[in-house]
Amino acid sequence: MKKYFFVFILAGCLQNIFAQEIKKNDDVAFKSGEKLSYKMKYGIFTAAEADIRVEDTELKFNGKSVYHIIAEGKTAGTFDVFYKVRNRYESYVDQATLMPYFYAENRRESNYKHSDNVTFNHDNNTIKAGKGVFPFTGDVFDFVSAYYFARCIDISKIHVGEKLDLQYFLEDGIHTLSITYIGKEKIKCSMGTFNCLKFNPTIIPGRIFRKDSKLYLWITDDNNRIPVKAHVEVVVGSLTMDLTAASGLKYALNPVSKETD
Repeated sequence: MKKYFFVFILAGCLQNIFAQEIKKNDDVAFKSGEKLSYKMKYGIFTAAEADIRVEDTELKFNGKSVYHIIAEGKTAGTFDVFYKVRNRYESYVDQATLMPYFYAENRRESNYKHSDNVTFNHDNNTIKAGKGVFPFTGDVFDFVSAYYFARCIDISKIHVGEKLDLQYFLEDGIHTLSITYIGKEKIKCSMGTFNCLKFNPTIIPGRIFRKDSKLYLWITDDNNRIPVKAHVEVVVGSLTMDLTAASGLKYALNPVSKETD
């Protein structure tokens, strides 16, 4: 889990809102050209930075047009000296269904290196990855495709306290993540204060997370459904993810108040 902690926070943060009975809105919440930037802080120190963007591509899968979604993360400041991270994740998703066809990751974390190519076959319900072929039922996503699919889910009938489930593929198999909807809340980030939906996904204790660690995620309560902040307790201290920039959005961001220098 440690090697996926950064992408778990960034790309996993939107996964939580579609774990309910999946019903996608007809209107897609994003468009090609969108770019979101985040910083992750450990206390007052910037530990990492990430960008996630949507690009046009001439590639087609099964004759269908796709979005090319790219997420890149790297350590910053002192963290980059002692534990350098350079990670890149890519997903090709159907423009109509937003289901993934192909996912690739290239991770460089200090002395650790890992690459994988994952193919989703929705005709025979199998996933082919570096560690084998995995059958699946229902909807299964990679982290990157989950991030964007989630933004297009109808959550108009979700209730406070409702627990939701999500299936996702991660390296060696298909896993399930459970999430609880906490309610609505105003939250401040680098771009201002926003009306948000708050979620609490379950996390697995280990080298990073304590047994009683809590992960909270705040998603804009608008047509964008963009994560603006995440906060998680770790063994020592806590980590916070913060939205620092957004461009090429399909819908304008409407903060309750804007952050000023």
